Amino acid sequence: MTRVFLYVQHLLGIGHLARSSRIAAALVDDGFDVTVVTGGAPIAGFPGPGVKSVTLPPVTSGDEGFSGLVDLQGKPVDDDFKQRRSEMLLQAYRDCRPDIVIVEAFPFGRRQMRFELLPLIEAIDATSPRPLLATSVRDILQERVKPGRNEETVDLINRHFDLVMVHGDPAFATIDKTFPLAGAIRAEVAYTGLVAAPPSPAASERFDILVSVGGGAAGKSLVSATIAAARNADNGWKWCLITGPNLPKDEFDAIACDATPGLSIFRFREDFASLLAGARLSVSQAGYNTVCDVLRAGCRSLLVPFAAGGETEQTVRAQMLEELGLATVLMEKDLTPEGLAQAIERALAAPPPSAHRLDLEGARHSAQILRERHRTWSLKTGL
Repeated sequence: MTRVFLYVQHLLGIGHLARSSRIAAALVDDGFDVTVVTGGAPIAGFPGPGVKSVTLPPVTSGDEGFSGLVDLQGKPVDDDFKQRRSEMLLQAYRDCRPDIVIVEAFPFGRRQMRFELLPLIEAIDATSPRPLLATSVRDILQERVKPGRNEETVDLINRHFDLVMVHGDPAFATIDKTFPLAGAIRAEVAYTGLVAAPPSPAASERFDILVSVGGGAAGKSLVSATIAAARNADNGWKWCLITGPNLPKDEFDAIACDATPGLSIFRFREDFASLLAGARLSVSQAGYNTVCDVLRAGCRSLLVPFAAGGETEQTVRAQMLEELGLATVLMEKDLTPEGLAQAIERALAAPPPSAHRLDLEGARHSAQILRERHRTWSLKTGL
């Protein structure tokens, strides 16, 4: 079996982990032997069945601005901690002896992890026969404002990477929209389609307003605005709020105690995709995975893009979807209980979302692309 070594580091939400887990599952279904290395807070159910996993000592982001790495107790990580992680990652690579290595996000993102990713890349380059090295990135990237960052990214790709897998439909967004030096990339760039979950079964429960906050590490303002808007509503709507598994338990307990009749509050719902299909309106941030779920469900959508710490990715995605008639947008700066209630009314009054033909089979296509590229790579390297 072709062995795949997939590295993913989630720092704030769980989007990176969820997307990589979907790709890993598709690789397993296609007959690959997959090892996923994770380095964030453990999340139940990920990376999923049939996948070998290696867990590094977890780190998270110190704040919503991604300004530093901390352990699960909130303590900044030191050089000894980083050295231990790096050695564990290298040992996992040697144990796997992969034919393909996939590094999620880097070097387009995850610069905080250079302390372990650069030694891994050096080890890959020193391996004979050398595995194929791919980077796995979403279609819309965080825009870099610091001089030289984009140039550094291109240099790393051109010196070390063989494939850039962009998890998007070029009919919606191409990588050059948010990465201005895309034309300087010499490695192959392949578009996989959007990595969405499979179609869901019929909804077991129906809500008028379904509010979801992704992983729950960010988006507390959306949670508080939802609780207040539901309390002030006098229309008999049935509300559901999913706070995300990363919201601290004491905060969730306080929120649950503050719930008004008509508002159901959950940390996590395994049937989230089904709930979307049965909801009158989805209210969420504009993260990649949530948007994929909304597009799959075909429901009305109100997007409140995460914009703290200079983040641009979700705002770009939300505005593009609004232009296509696939969503209504409420900017984070306008998020108040009153503003949310008004935006909900506006979204419900809007025409149903336009029909779209965006490719949502990115996980399956990723496996097909890697199968073909590895076949070519094997002929090239004489494996």
